[in-house]
Amino acid sequence: MTLKLGLTGSIATGKSTVLAAFAELGVPVFSSDEYVHELYRGAAVAPVEAAFPGVTANGVIDRERLGRVVLGQPERIRQLEAIVHPLVRDGIRTFLAEAEARGEPIAVVDIPLLFENGVDWGLDGVIVTTVDEAELRRRALARPGMTVEKLDAILARQLPQAEKIRRATHVFDTSGTIAATRSAVRALVTRLRARDQR
Repeated sequence: MTLKLGLTGSIATGKSTVLAAFAELGVPVFSSDEYVHELYRGAAVAPVEAAFPGVTANGVIDRERLGRVVLGQPERIRQLEAIVHPLVRDGIRTFLAEAEARGEPIAVVDIPLLFENGVDWGLDGVIVTTVDEAELRRRALARPGMTVEKLDAILARQLPQAEKIRRATHVFDTSGTIAATRSAVRALVTRLRARDQR
């Protein structure tokens, strides 16, 4: 039976680094963000353009235009999520079912709002990435196009880090080097695989 793990954490806490570390160890991974990028080039284009006219360019959704339309408007964000989230959930279900069918010992799904969206994902455990608040803000504000206003709006929709840690099965503090984070992921995978073989 496949051990199904969710991966979550606040913005800029190292989720992508941790997910990549799992992938490097041969663990099947699913990135919700990457899947949304795919949807914005495919299945989500028509329904999102219908709901938010003018947010597409060259047949794909322009994330910057879409961001300007929904930023700071909770009702518009909810409208967008009502279109996109069911498509992402279908993608996750398919990914986990395929991992199970292949007999994979572990599969990891990156879901940024795992705790916040109230969905029962049928997971066996949750990994939370964390970093101190000052470092989180420094990393986030270094991203292209990020502003203090945008960051505050994102954080307002996310549970506090302490609450995520309280609910976690496994926690990775990514304050150190990328090498240290990769090493911590390797140790967890080794432990989980050993447990699976008992």
